[in-house]
Amino acid sequence: MSTIFSKIINKEIPADIVYESENILAFRDINPQAPVHILIIPKIEIPKVTNIYGKEHAVLLGEMIDAANKLAKEMNIADDGFRLVFNCGNHGGQEVYHLHMHLLGGRKMKWPPG
Repeated sequence: MSTIFSKIINKEIPADIVYESENILAFRDINPQAPVHILIIPKIEIPKVTNIYGKEHAVLLGEMIDAANKLAKEMNIADDGFRLVFNCGNHGGQEVYHLHMHLLGGRKMKWPPG
């Protein structure tokens, strides 16, 4: 399965990359829903949250959250707060079937979200 995120990982299409490690890539969303809207993705293809299993994926999720914390500090949104979101499946609002976490901040979030 090849998604737009796979093409970004492989540098086949450009993205505004703000963080990269061996396992994680983070870049600005092209349709931001907040002043700070970063997508944090694993470099391996996992279609959605329901495809996460075992310790290997648990470590990967921890790395994604660690990246979000680092980025929130760098972007000066850590103190005021931010939101981390995984959308799963069509009814959950997932558009790209490559696991991704949204880091949203820079404004007060509303509840319920949608």
